[in-house]
Amino acid sequence: MQAKLFTIYKNTRLRLLKTNAAIWFNKMCRIIHLKPNYINIKINGRKSQDKRTTTNAIRYRLNQEIKFLYCKKQNFNQRLFNIHLECVHHFNGIWQHIQTSINSQVNEVALNTANSTHTILTTCCHTTA
Repeated sequence: MQAKLFTIYKNTRLRLLKTNAAIWFNKMCRIIHLKPNYINIKINGRKSQDKRTTTNAIRYRLNQEIKFLYCKKQNFNQRLFNIHLECVHHFNGIWQHIQTSINSQVNEVALNTANSTHTILTTCCHTTA
């Protein structure tokens, strides 16, 4: 039971941090006007109206993705809060030390993810400019 709670807390925290990184990435794409690879919108035509339609569709899809990620983040926060309360109840005095250890491990992984995301954005910005 103890190892299961640790694993659930660690995985939920890691997912939360990765979701935060995805939100940041999508917001930066929206600000810089980049199209992420997961958005595939094809409209036939080369007129300015067709290009505007494509741009609006991409912006709409990106906004929907950001909304979805915020809902996902809220869900992870709620789960993390419930797991935290359960662990505090189960492990009385030592939970703070355990939590600090888990958070330091997870923060390293999240930092690597954030750095790779930043590298991708930097590369895309320099190639499109």
